[in-house]
Amino acid sequence: MKFFVNFLSAFRIFATFAIIGTLMSGMYMTTLILFVIAALTDFFDGYLARKYDVCTKIGGVMDHIGDKLLVVNTFILLCIMMPVWFTVIPIIIMIARELYISGLREFLGTQKVAMPVPSPRFSMGKIKTTFQMISIIAFLALFALGASVGNASEGKMLIYAIYALPNIGIFSLWFALAASIWSATSYTRTFIQKLKKIK
Repeated sequence: MKFFVNFLSAFRIFATFAIIGTLMSGMYMTTLILFVIAALTDFFDGYLARKYDVCTKIGGVMDHIGDKLLVVNTFILLCIMMPVWFTVIPIIIMIARELYISGLREFLGTQKVAMPVPSPRFSMGKIKTTFQMISIIAFLALFALGASVGNASEGKMLIYAIYALPNIGIFSLWFALAASIWSATSYTRTFIQKLKKIK
C-alpha cells in the first residue's frame, strides 16, 4: 500500500508535464482527462496514507511537490491562454502566496523548526486547493467543449455548458484567492509565534 500511495503522488508529478504538452498542443480533452485523474490522486493518496497508516516523509514531500506543480504550472498556462485581468490577477497573487509560504518554511527549516500543515479536515488551505482545481477543470472543460462544438450538434445542454463554465471557473478562482489569503494569514501568525521562540 505504501508503494501505491507514493505511486499516486509520483503520477501527479509526471501528469503535470504531460498536461503542459497536451495543453500547448491543443489536445484539450486529453488535458482535461489527465487533470481530473491527477486531481483525484491528490485526494486518494492522502486518504489512503492516513487510513492504512503508511505516511512517510518522502511521500509527504512528493505529495506537496505534486500539488504545487500540478496547480501552478497549469495556472501559468491558463494565464497565457486567457490574458485577462480577472484570471491573471488572482493567479499571480496565489502563486506569490505559494512562494511566500515556501519562504517561511525554508527559514524555519534553517532554524530546525517545523511549520506543519494545519490539521483540520476542512482547513482554508484545503478549501483553496479544492476551488483551484474546480476552476482549472471548468476552464479546461470550456476549451475542450469549444474545440469540439464545430463537430457536434449544438444542443441546448452544450450551449448552456459553454456559457456556464466561464462563470464557474472565475467564481471558483476568486473564491480560491480569498481562501488563499486567509490561509496565508494563518501561516503568518504561526510563523510569528514560532519566530518568537527562536533564540
